[in-house]
Amino acid sequence: MSDERTADRRAGEEKMGKIVSLCKRRGFIFPSSEIYGGLRSCYDYGPLGVELKRNLIAEWWRAVVYEREDIVGIDAAIMMHPRVWEASGHVAGFQDPLVDCRNCKERFRADKAPRVETGTEVEYLEGGKKGGRKLRRVVERGYVCPACGSPDLSEERMFNLMFRTNLGPVESAENMIYLRPETAQAMFVQFENVQSTMSMKVPFGIAQVGKSFRNEVTVEHFIFRSVEFEQMEIEFFVEPGTQAEWMDHWTRERIGWYRRYLNRPDDVRLRRHAKDELAHYADDCYDVEYFFPWGWDELEGIASRTDYDLRKHAEYSGKKLSYFDQNKPDPATGKPGWRYVPYVVEPSAGATRSVLMLLCDAYDEEPATEPGGEPRVVLRLHPRLAPYKVGVFPLVKKDGLPELARDVVRRFYRAGINARYDEQHSIGKRYRRHDEAGTPYCLTIDGQTKQDGTVTIRDRDTMQQERISLDEAVRVVRRRLGEES
Repeated sequence: MSDERTADRRAGEEKMGKIVSLCKRRGFIFPSSEIYGGLRSCYDYGPLGVELKRNLIAEWWRAVVYEREDIVGIDAAIMMHPRVWEASGHVAGFQDPLVDCRNCKERFRADKAPRVETGTEVEYLEGGKKGGRKLRRVVERGYVCPACGSPDLSEERMFNLMFRTNLGPVESAENMIYLRPETAQAMFVQFENVQSTMSMKVPFGIAQVGKSFRNEVTVEHFIFRSVEFEQMEIEFFVEPGTQAEWMDHWTRERIGWYRRYLNRPDDVRLRRHAKDELAHYADDCYDVEYFFPWGWDELEGIASRTDYDLRKHAEYSGKKLSYFDQNKPDPATGKPGWRYVPYVVEPSAGATRSVLMLLCDAYDEEPATEPGGEPRVVLRLHPRLAPYKVGVFPLVKKDGLPELARDVVRRFYRAGINARYDEQHSIGKRYRRHDEAGTPYCLTIDGQTKQDGTVTIRDRDTMQQERISLDEAVRVVRRRLGEES
């Protein structure tokens, strides 16, 4: 799919500012350690944010594990033997070129800096400050400082992105280990254990959700790029020679999965890597990209990694990491039984980035309906992903209505549906509060409920209301969530 849309920078920055403000105001995402001034590029998920992320991961797990016979899951340790990262190439090659700006003292990645043609004369402010003297200089390296635009830069220095720590009470080179920079390697290392214990036949996959850590110098766009993030990854092991058909399968599966939950499905696309973009171990790769407020950016990579990973770990560990298919002849000898090292297709998604994608897609503002009124801010999250599926309100805090409402909430809890009791402020303010939280349905318990056993259900997106039976409330919501036909 080709889509060359470009983002309006000012409008994008304004929208991101509103989303960040909403996340803080409604309890989705907070700056980490905020009372101490925060910690750069670290965030905490609040009561609504953790629910949104858990729902997203649950939907992914359902799609790739529960609904398939050929994928099983693991949950591997964050800390692994250092040799794992030597074998994978992370110790030697997981590095970024860092540069210091001599003008404003900003440190940044050279490969992410704004490109300017060599020989161009650019103007910038001394010290990168608004009141600074205007300076002019010729670009010598093909890029400038992203903070102040200066081409007065230090030499590039390579910086390894892995966090180092020590295992045990003594800090020494022998005790040094790394926090994992990706979840993938554990699935390669555990290939033999998973295959044999679960009697898996190629093609099959291993799925994992977990945190990874990268000592990023360039962090940007809220939670899009941070030092601590969560991944949803699959390593799908296939017979050599079949990787192209499995790449086709997984690119269709993955972009289809994202579109299922978006208000604007065309805001995701597939972008195939050019040959000069491919990693040395890959023979094909696609990015699933989303049109963020700043433009197209990566959500997920789908790479055909050949047999590189299993061969490297076999080489460094001395263990055989292969698969024996007794039903196929060896292509080299023609004899029955073929032992080979499987190829791997890897759909690797960012859970953290996907949360931001959902917030960007769902955020909406409707004009005020009355002169001088405020616009209605609403998060149009897919109902299955919304932190609370239903808000339950007593119209007034008397006449036994709070007791009735709390009983309804307990019915939802017993049905496994996350509900929220809310009695603070007027009904209108409660609706607005839950619109901002993304709650798809709200139930109001009023005087008529006591008379005829009905309640009002309000739809977040249409704001339409209807009376339904109190005894049918759970079933109605379940049906609207797609959990019941």
